[in-house]
Amino acid sequence: MRLVLLGPPGVGKGTQGRRLATERGWALISTGDMLRDAVARQTPLGKQAKQIMDAGQLVPDDVMVGLVRERTSEADTREGFVLDGFPRTVPQADALGAMLAERSQELDLAVLLQAPDEELVRRLSSRWECPVCRRVYNSLSAPAKDGRHCDDHPGTGLRQREDDSEATVRRRLEVYRRQTAPLVEYYRSRGRLREVTGIGALDEVYGALALAVAG
Repeated sequence: MRLVLLGPPGVGKGTQGRRLATERGWALISTGDMLRDAVARQTPLGKQAKQIMDAGQLVPDDVMVGLVRERTSEADTREGFVLDGFPRTVPQADALGAMLAERSQELDLAVLLQAPDEELVRRLSSRWECPVCRRVYNSLSAPAKDGRHCDDHPGTGLRQREDDSEATVRRRLEVYRRQTAPLVEYYRSRGRLREVTGIGALDEVYGALALAVAG
């Protein structure tokens, strides 16, 4: 099964995609994780990506397509994969389709997770991370034990990523509506789209996602 998860920032694609991939034995391909790793290592790509992400903008297509091409050719993707964070634009979707066609493969499904903007702003502006291990906490739903320091690195204070400030979150949602939302119709017109609510308890949302994938 080759699956794309769609939806705005903060809707739960990473959390739900990780659980789905783990339970089904598929590879989880998170472009956000790949980019944040490059930022942490301060590679040339990482430095470029940090400037773009801090401004609430999308990383250029050629960079993302190259990352995904390499990752989807690795051995752990043979049984299937869940893509989180790609494609984000119609040209990226075209590139993904062409990439799979070169391997005599195709995308099986695109699942759209949805939630209201104000809920997304509330969720994202509550996220904090450890600068050492990059573990992510949420002050509303998954706080650190003392609320201020990493559970695994007690002497390290948590910090908020610049792209999770409220102002940047709202810019990210605007970018999503302008550049990523057209993917919904793109996949719907190809008979590949299923829609799931991102509101509710984590298990409830996952149950709806699992049903959508089962079809």
